[in-house]
Amino acid sequence: MTKTVIIGTNHAGIAAANTLLDNYSDQEIVMIDKNTNLSYLGCGTALWVGRQIDSYENLFYTNKEAFEEKGAKIYMGTTVKSIDFTQKIIHCENPEGTFDESYDKLILATGSKPIAPNIPGKDLKNVEFLKLFQDGQAVDNVIGQADVKNVAVIGAGYIGVEIAEAAKRRGKNVLLFDAAERCLPNYYDTWFTQDMDRVLSENGIELHYNELAKEYLGQEKVAAIVTDQGEYPVDLVINAIGFVPNNNLGKEHLDLFNNGAYLVDLHQQTSDPDVYAVGDCSTIYSNALQETTYIALATNAVRSGIVAGHNIGGTPLESIGVQGSNGISIFGYHMVSTGLTVQAAEKAGFKVKYTEFEDLQKPGFMKENNKVKIRIVYEESSRRILGAQMASYEDISMGIHMFSLAIEEKVTIDKLKLLDIFFLPHFNQPYNYITMAALSAE
Repeated sequence: MTKTVIIGTNHAGIAAANTLLDNYSDQEIVMIDKNTNLSYLGCGTALWVGRQIDSYENLFYTNKEAFEEKGAKIYMGTTVKSIDFTQKIIHCENPEGTFDESYDKLILATGSKPIAPNIPGKDLKNVEFLKLFQDGQAVDNVIGQADVKNVAVIGAGYIGVEIAEAAKRRGKNVLLFDAAERCLPNYYDTWFTQDMDRVLSENGIELHYNELAKEYLGQEKVAAIVTDQGEYPVDLVINAIGFVPNNNLGKEHLDLFNNGAYLVDLHQQTSDPDVYAVGDCSTIYSNALQETTYIALATNAVRSGIVAGHNIGGTPLESIGVQGSNGISIFGYHMVSTGLTVQAAEKAGFKVKYTEFEDLQKPGFMKENNKVKIRIVYEESSRRILGAQMASYEDISMGIHMFSLAIEEKVTIDKLKLLDIFFLPHFNQPYNYITMAALSAE
């Protein structure tokens, strides 16, 4: 028997555990997590806080008992204090006391931790973060209080924009702050984010860009936020600045990426051959960049867990890399992207061109219809597609998967020009916006 210990039981750890338990009978599996729950879909927090879904129960997709039934030993509410990588011993602590757990193979699935701005007043009540289920509960509880009228959200990335919408749906006055000049700059070019900023403004969210939070004021509870441009009364602050890899357990022993993530190969193996790292604590290979990078997404976490599980189980399997495909839907406006934006591509040193198109989704005679925008980014020399962005009030999300595959397979922009795309008035136009964007490429 091979004894594999998995530290961390969210998406990546769960995927690794299921892969091993379902496919390899010679595995003894031990799972350890400091949290009291597992498998929480954090991307649904804003839906629940904004009351777009009825409850949080279905945001959990498995439980401790499911793994015990499969034969795993699972310790919840248990903190790993340290790891002796030489002796292969994990030192643990929980309410019952301290104990050690040995391993043959170790999977680190410790995820990421929120970036905490180190500013005066950060320890006041009603200054919250969003990561765990308990964080969502705390925010939901405070938003439900009648005397909480003004909510400040710090950070206009995915989580910040989503929780700003949720707070607005709960009838709050919402101020969205970011030091950058626009929302979602990591995933979309300005041509797209200007539309999302308009959607946010039109739905009553006050935008404070190019503005840096300096201090939180208050006695016990937060009462105001001070930025480099002014002071605003607030009853709740939600920090959504972003995340950093949680590398506390292995940073002294394992090779790290420039942001502190565990550096792994295509098998999810670290610099220690008996230690694998998966999910948000580890690196990933980008097919757009053609190099190792860091992209923290739940979908990537699941795939990395599956790859690690098979390799430990004895089936050599390499990750095929990712494109970082993602999407967001705010007040009914949908945006999806994959690969690199123009801004990200140029920052990475690529010489790129882009082609874009805007049109109605369906023929003009169709009653239910909306505009669609698309931009395709490609390398000037090779003409290889590096990224795509799409936006509409229509659900155009499935289209981005084609571009994800195109990046993975190094498809050129010219290949798309005469691609066989069907036409039916219920769905699209005879001159499809994807075709039209490709045809108008230089």
